[in-house]
Amino acid sequence: MAEKEEEKKNIKVEGQEPEATQSSEKKAEEKTEEKAEGKTNEKADAEKADAKDAEKKEEKQEDPLEKANKEIADLKDKYLRTLAEFDNYKKRTLKEKAELILNGSEKTVKAVLPVLDDFERALKDKSEDPKAIKDGVQMIFNKFVKALESLGVKKIDTDNKDFDTDFHEAVAMVPGMGDEKKGKVIDCVQTGYTLNDKVIRHAKVAVGQ
Repeated sequence: MAEKEEEKKNIKVEGQEPEATQSSEKKAEEKTEEKAEGKTNEKADAEKADAKDAEKKEEKQEDPLEKANKEIADLKDKYLRTLAEFDNYKKRTLKEKAELILNGSEKTVKAVLPVLDDFERALKDKSEDPKAIKDGVQMIFNKFVKALESLGVKKIDTDNKDFDTDFHEAVAMVPGMGDEKKGKVIDCVQTGYTLNDKVIRHAKVAVGQ
């Protein structure tokens, strides 16, 4: 009986493998699958790289004529926009210029209107007092001078000034005035004025000779 039991132990069951053999075969299969998967990923990466290279080559090989036409279209668009902006600016400038010519004196008129109001009140005044009338006229005159000064108009000073052709116009020469008065303004026949330091009317003067 003991011999038979030993024989049974030594006899392999057909189709049955030891556990160690099964485990190593399983590991081998897993490694094979990992290698196959790695090769698949490498192939996919290579295909992607090839696709990118192909796209770059296509970009580099862009038709020069098509590229030139695009640049021409862009430049034409910019030119048309600039032309439209300049046309609008031109129209606006012409309009402003026309308004300036038409209403350029508005500031001056507004400045002298208060003086006109004073003249109207003076004419309506029934006073016959010469001194009061003279004082009233002097006040209106001073107000008018201030209004002109606010517009940049100033009187050219001629009192005891040297004759200067930039500001004075000699209408008479007065002899026998002595060396001290030679070349000096003796008398102002008509007052001169400047507008923002530009002479708009020369002062007419008599000059010592």
